[in-house]
Amino acid sequence: MTSKTAGPSPPDNLSPHQPAMPKVNKVTAADITASLKAGFSDFLARPVLSGFFGLFYAVFGLLLVWSLIWLGKIWMIIPAIVGFPLVAPFAAAGLYEMSRRLQNNESFGWSEILIVMANQRKREMGWMAFVTLFIFWVWIYQIRLWLAIILQNASFSDFDGFLNIVLYTPQGWTFLAVGTCIGAFLSAVLFTVTVVAMPLLLDREANFVSAMITSIRVVTENPMVMLSWAAIISVTMLLSLVPAFLGLIFTLPILGHTTWHLYQRAVSPAEG
Repeated sequence: MTSKTAGPSPPDNLSPHQPAMPKVNKVTAADITASLKAGFSDFLARPVLSGFFGLFYAVFGLLLVWSLIWLGKIWMIIPAIVGFPLVAPFAAAGLYEMSRRLQNNESFGWSEILIVMANQRKREMGWMAFVTLFIFWVWIYQIRLWLAIILQNASFSDFDGFLNIVLYTPQGWTFLAVGTCIGAFLSAVLFTVTVVAMPLLLDREANFVSAMITSIRVVTENPMVMLSWAAIISVTMLLSLVPAFLGLIFTLPILGHTTWHLYQRAVSPAEG
């Protein structure tokens, strides 16, 4: 019996159209320098709004430390302070949007930027936040594990006591060495999967897996340059924590704006 169809049947192996993976470019040290200059220029263009994000991040850090002291979790203060910068890429989403609008000569105010940030919960950025916070959680709990294994016989009731044990005893040195190695590994993993993933998700329609793969490709195809950028971020963020987190008011916005411009150089614009 003849089938009465209006046209030929589609092949069974057709799948919904998937957007092409972003093209990754080669970047050099000159790209980092140019991105830093552009990031500093963006900060100077809107210093109050940019500084607001840095201030918010700094205040959150201070509240985190105060909460740990209030809860008696003295051992968590150093891991929390060291691991705190891990969530900076997600905190900088508003800065990426500011740089995007400045680059396109678009006018904007506080409300426009905050609305864009709020709308990210409906997109893939939420999944990246989950990845970031999960790695931060792993960092905190592996420190707790090694604390129990290495410093099991140590006792400390305040922060000074904890510092004395960690800095002036063989067990403390072992604890620092193990924690530093594990922390460096987790930081490298998080940097690799997020360095351009966050601005990419804000810039275009993409799923978070593709964004992470693109970020990994940027790092693996430009290992020395991206390692240099990771070192700049790490040293700058850690130094910014010293004066009661206040350095973050300036450094976080500049690094956030810079990350946007480096993303623009490392990933080709979307076609169409």
